Amino acid sequence: MTEDIVISLKNVSKCFKRYARPVDRLKELLLPGKSRFDDFWAVRDINLEIPKGKTLGIVGRNGSGKSTLLQIIAGTLTPTTGEVQVKGRVSALLELGSGFNPEFTGRQNVFFNGRLLGLSQREIEDKFDEIAGFADIGDFIEQPVKTYSSGMFVRLAFAVAVNVDPEVLIVDEALAVGDIVFQHRCIRRMRALMDSGVTTLFVSHDSGAIKTLCNSAVMIDRGQIYAIGSPNDVIIKYMKLVTETELGITSPEEVQENLEVNEVPTLPKKLQQSVRAKQVRRGNRKALIESVKLLNHLGEDPGEIPIFGFNEQVTLLVELRVYEPLQGCIVGFFVCDKNGNELIGSNTIEENFPIEKLDPGTQLEIEFKFNLPLRPGSYSFTVAGAENYTAITFDWIDNAIVFQVLPPDTGKRIHALVDTPISVKVCQQLSMLTTKDESLIV
Repeated sequence: MTEDIVISLKNVSKCFKRYARPVDRLKELLLPGKSRFDDFWAVRDINLEIPKGKTLGIVGRNGSGKSTLLQIIAGTLTPTTGEVQVKGRVSALLELGSGFNPEFTGRQNVFFNGRLLGLSQREIEDKFDEIAGFADIGDFIEQPVKTYSSGMFVRLAFAVAVNVDPEVLIVDEALAVGDIVFQHRCIRRMRALMDSGVTTLFVSHDSGAIKTLCNSAVMIDRGQIYAIGSPNDVIIKYMKLVTETELGITSPEEVQENLEVNEVPTLPKKLQQSVRAKQVRRGNRKALIESVKLLNHLGEDPGEIPIFGFNEQVTLLVELRVYEPLQGCIVGFFVCDKNGNELIGSNTIEENFPIEKLDPGTQLEIEFKFNLPLRPGSYSFTVAGAENYTAITFDWIDNAIVFQVLPPDTGKRIHALVDTPISVKVCQQLSMLTTKDESLIV
């Protein structure tokens, strides 16, 4: 393993024994010689290298093997086969309250966990006030943790994990339990650790957090690496897999073949010609978006590489055709940054243009007009349609069009992602006049 690689997994697999009935476990113990279990491979043939200082997001459906993989990296599980190498102190926030003794007080658990992570008694004492302050659970720090709520568990566990100078930080869905204020505090703290060079593994079902926090992402499904790449690309493939599997359009075994871009069997040729970006689309296909066009403020097509001025008004034209009866229809869009974060968006319902029942063969063109008050850079459109009464997507296209926004002509520098008109007023505060009258001198 080279010096810049902190975590290395080579052909890592983990197999568990799965018994049909609890009594089979006892029979196997008392009557050896006959196998009474099935092999269940939670993870299989995982090959992964994570460089120092990188933040890797891990996504996957429940039961896909994410938590097992993290436990192997953290050292709490031994792989059945393969080789695992991890450099540096690992601080892991895995299951709720994992590593805590419920009979110990919060203070005792802080010292217990600190020693397990290799800190000396003196080092823990020096950090205790910082840990207690971050957790912010008051006098409960002196109470047994078995009396804690789930939120208090997370507060204390996260406070310990991020304040023991980790070189590798592993966080598994733990932030979903805390309150909003604490979640913001955790995200800020994680950002600070990442900026300081801490290698981070982050599991979450919050696609926004993955896209915002992570440098890269990996998707695990059925115990194997399914996709790896930029967070936005992996999230798009993950959402496609989940949507098409749940709708019964394809089975998990088949969906790997369908993940390739533009492989929807009914993809209209018109859309292939009019859309200028690599797309991934999903939905039940009761209706299909056949054309997506983006026009400039003059109502003209800007060409193969759309470029718009700052805050220029644009027109988005979406054409769709109905193939099966719809109880209602809602069409909308998002403007996303290069990381896939939604910046601007709306739909026909929000704009008070409800579309009622539609019969097969119906064709619609929906027009959206809006401005682009965006920081100079590259952006993309996500366009989607759904049955508004059931909220079931019939067609969803990520990266429908990629375009550029130029800097403002005024020379103003845009620091935020979206720039809106702001009124500024500076009021001069009158200072107290000096006087020789001693009655006014304090």
